[in-house]
Amino acid sequence: MGGRTGATMEVRQGVADVKEAAMAAERSSAPAITVRATGGRRAELILAGDVRAEFLRELEKRLGAPPLSEADEWIVDMSEVTGIDLACAYALLQAAERRPETATLTVRGARHAVQRTLRHAGLDAVAVMEK
Repeated sequence: MGGRTGATMEVRQGVADVKEAAMAAERSSAPAITVRATGGRRAELILAGDVRAEFLRELEKRLGAPPLSEADEWIVDMSEVTGIDLACAYALLQAAERRPETATLTVRGARHAVQRTLRHAGLDAVAVMEK
């Protein structure tokens, strides 16, 4: 299988994971939190729904466990997040600050209001924010 075909399959799987997370969030009042290893020392955290303090412990647990705890590169997909409170944004910041300086964190797809909350928490100082 060629590199391009493999990359295409990975993108399709990523899109499927985001859609699955969004549907799970719609079915329940709980936000969806999905973590997957994407190869090498890279991991993706996919969040969907309204990420509030009631789910802080679950978020912190996922942030501290493999594959995220072992990854050198994190991608946080927030394209299906409808809202995030400051406590959860701080949990993301704290997890990012515990990682080695050489590690990278990219937040993708966050809505304007979600980006604003992430900035208030200071996450923009340690993460690349992509639309």
